[in-house]
Amino acid sequence: MDMRDRFISTIYRRAVDDRRIVFLSCEYGAPSLDRFRSDLPEQFINAGISEQNAISVAAGLAKEGKQVIVYSIASFITLRCLEQIKLDLCTMGLPVTLVAVGPGYAYGVDGPTHHCTEDLALMRAMGAMTIYSPSDDRMVAMTAEMALAAGGPVYCRLDRGDFPNLGKLSAAEKENGFRVFGGPARICLVTTGALVRQALDVAAQSADRGIELAVVDLFRIKPLAQKPLAEVLSRFDFILTLEEHTLNGGLGSLVAEVVVDYGLKTRLRRMGIDDHHLYAYGRRERLKTMAGIDNGSLAEAILEAAGKCRNAA
Repeated sequence: MDMRDRFISTIYRRAVDDRRIVFLSCEYGAPSLDRFRSDLPEQFINAGISEQNAISVAAGLAKEGKQVIVYSIASFITLRCLEQIKLDLCTMGLPVTLVAVGPGYAYGVDGPTHHCTEDLALMRAMGAMTIYSPSDDRMVAMTAEMALAAGGPVYCRLDRGDFPNLGKLSAAEKENGFRVFGGPARICLVTTGALVRQALDVAAQSADRGIELAVVDLFRIKPLAQKPLAEVLSRFDFILTLEEHTLNGGLGSLVAEVVVDYGLKTRLRRMGIDDHHLYAYGRRERLKTMAGIDNGSLAEAILEAAGKCRNAA
């Protein structure tokens, strides 16, 4: 099931028995959303194309005891609503979940207005905000449940399309907000969301060439389990981070903070979008290639990292 529909379907099942749950949509449609609107009309609000107002409406509902979900395209629910998110939600610590669909270049054919390449940096800076970035179907459902239990503002970063399960999560992985794929290796690749599958594909190709690496799926961006993550990262000689996001303040910056704060003796290379806006239209893979975060660029970076590890041995 599409990430968006899995998330909404999970919320729907809870909302049937919990009248406090209210869903706000900004003039968007989806199969799961149609069912929500039809079966639970008193718990559904179409706020229209007015994302800023939707955030303030959600805040008012939350102040009256409601548990509110707001759904929109990622670029609109973050950049357009930043002041409302800061003041109406985070400052007040209200239980409102922002469901953002289409991070990075997911809506690449719609052009720069729909590119969402700054959202993690913005949401990380918001006090009291919890951030989830799930990578598969089972994790999306889990994220929806955790968002309802959070008791404060939550940002859920969902990709477009369906993402089959990558495996069960242990209790420790759920607690720490990340999981590790692969066995002993000298190179580690840290990523999140849809790029986890890309990382695993390239890791398998690298293994065929004799280069072993582990992949860390960081699905809870904030609050970050810094110490457990530092303990895992300390095992590696070289860390790569991969993100469909600007290098300014994103996933690579988060990992760099852990490396510095815990004094890890490891090399780090961040792969993401350079300090510019990509004024282009096209399919996602084309834009990723233009930004240097495609499979070929990642494979080349892994090969270079392996060479540096051999030279340091």
